[in-house]
Amino acid sequence: MTIRSEPDRSRRDPGLDAIVRERRHLINLAYRLLGSLAEAEDAVQETCTRWYAMSRRERDAIESPGAWLTTVAGRVCLNLLGSARVRRETYVGEWIPEPLPDGTAADPADRVTLDESVGMAFLVVLESLTPAERVAFVLHDVFCHPFADVAEIVGRTPAACRQLASSARRRIRAARPSPAAPAGRSAGVVRDFKRAWEAKDIGALIALLDPDATAVADGGGLAATFPRPIEGAEQVARAWVELAHRRPGTTVLLERTVNGQPGLVARQDGAVVTVFAFDVAFDVAGDRIKRIWVIRNPDKLRHWGAVP
Repeated sequence: MTIRSEPDRSRRDPGLDAIVRERRHLINLAYRLLGSLAEAEDAVQETCTRWYAMSRRERDAIESPGAWLTTVAGRVCLNLLGSARVRRETYVGEWIPEPLPDGTAADPADRVTLDESVGMAFLVVLESLTPAERVAFVLHDVFCHPFADVAEIVGRTPAACRQLASSARRRIRAARPSPAAPAGRSAGVVRDFKRAWEAKDIGALIALLDPDATAVADGGGLAATFPRPIEGAEQVARAWVELAHRRPGTTVLLERTVNGQPGLVARQDGAVVTVFAFDVAFDVAGDRIKRIWVIRNPDKLRHWGAVP
């Protein structure tokens, strides 16, 4: 962090402009680091609070407020990642990152840019990394920060941060050996899945699923769902047919974008009660669904209330 020896007192508080200008970047960074928009918003708020906790003289002495904000936000997220691991040990059932619709926030400064780095499959893999690996990888590989800057956030040498990012890349490649199908083709697979589900056609569902397909649900103890992952195409298909039989008549299935990828939402009495995210793998013989994530925890669906 560069400090000017003689700050220019005549200019306005640079932090206010920086916060306005950098808020979306900070939200995007924090969401990718934490997998939770609620926690990302809290991390950015804490970053801003720390800025204004300094005196005007101290703030004026910071040459690059944007770099300072990024550094502090990264450290806040690193601390939260460490405590999150402890909290998730007592989480009821499986923990899945918070799903995002298009246009997540009313304020454009709070919106997360939906690209491949927020795809549900990618975020789930990031959950398997250590906090230091995740911070080093996201900052360097996703946001292109040099390792010297990453080192200041992680508290290790640039060489050590380079090794952390390299380790993260290897683990990500190992966890995702099959490339994702293009969005247009994924949308077609998800649409066919929806039709087969509504028709309770177990054969059609099995044909759309990879033989080793898995389905994971997150209710957080606040909504009923299957407690353990379901494995195998036939088992997943049978579970979805059973869900179709149990689904209330007022529930409507809609095709929607989930974290930038084709997905489904279930709406009941005007409210979104379930979000389904899909990992559709590219296959020359036909694209198939490898993973389904089912998010029912209402705390993770608060941004879906206004989705048409």
